[in-house]
Amino acid sequence: MQNGNGALSGAVIAVAGAGGPAGRAALLRLADAGAIVVGSDNDPERLSEAVDAARYAHGGATVVGDTVDLLDLQSTRDWATRIEKDFGRVDGLVHLVGGWRGSETFTRTSLDDWDFLEMLLIRTVQHTSLAFHEALQRSERGRYVLISAAGASKPTAGNAAYAAAKAAAEAWTLATADYFRKAGGPEGPTSAAAILVVKALVHDAMRADRPNAKFAGFTDVKELAEAIVGVWEKSAAEVNGNRLWLTDKP
Repeated sequence: MQNGNGALSGAVIAVAGAGGPAGRAALLRLADAGAIVVGSDNDPERLSEAVDAARYAHGGATVVGDTVDLLDLQSTRDWATRIEKDFGRVDGLVHLVGGWRGSETFTRTSLDDWDFLEMLLIRTVQHTSLAFHEALQRSERGRYVLISAAGASKPTAGNAAYAAAKAAAEAWTLATADYFRKAGGPEGPTSAAAILVVKALVHDAMRADRPNAKFAGFTDVKELAEAIVGVWEKSAAEVNGNRLWLTDKP
């Protein structure tokens, strides 16, 4: 489907962490739905490959890449300003910046893992939400979408740092949702912040590497991309401040 014909026709959506498998799937699906997509990643080569793949899959789609340091608030603000200047508005920010560190047991938890995950999973959420919230509120269909993990609600001993970081990112996103709720006034929010919860993600390369693995309860990145588009298919009031589960609740 070419740009301009889909459910998200003409929407301008930024994707943070666009170079990974989930990011690539999201770029493809958002372009398919008619969106103008602006991806960022900390790996320029990986980002370029993802952008090219989405662009070639959908002739006529506008898919561009921007190398942004999401660990720098001003750099992230500049990105949001640039998108709004170039395309007239911003209708979404999809947060797909990921990473995992864990340990065999709780007692072997390394706080170096926490330092790493705090930057990757929390600081990038803080910076993107602070940079984009005003533009998203100006949009008639603004959405901030966080991808989270079921482990945030039921941490395991070896996943303390990861689960705590994800829980903090969820709390920050829910605070963003409260901003949208209050900005909407008595008539309700016009923009929304929502959380998509998975157990873990799986993609074709993982299946090829482990052909006998079941990946039980995992969400395929293509299914995740479909769910991301689905956040725009519901009203802001339906999704704002909600965890949308793509796996069984723990």
